[in-house]
Amino acid sequence: MLKAIRQEMMVKEGGKIEISLPELPSGAMVEVIIFLPSDDEQDTTDYLLSTEANRKHLLEAITHVEKRENLITLTPEEWREKYCI
Repeated sequence: MLKAIRQEMMVKEGGKIEISLPELPSGAMVEVIIFLPSDDEQDTTDYLLSTEANRKHLLEAITHVEKRENLITLTPEEWREKYCI
C-alpha cells in the first residue's frame, strides 16, 4: 500500500533539504517530489469567483445546498456502481 508523508520545510543553504522521520525504514527506496510555491499563483477561491458568471453560479449552488434544494442523493452502493472503476 502506498503511504504518503507531507511536510513543509525550509530549504537550507546550498539548496539542501533534510528529511528525518523515524517511520522511514533504513535502506527503503522512496520517491521524493518537491513543489515550489509560485509567486503568481492565484488563490483557488479568487479564481473561482473571478468572473461574474462563475460567481453567480457558485453563489446559487451555495444557496441550493443551504436550502437543501436540487440535491442528488446516492446510496453508497449507487456511488460505487456509478463512480468506481
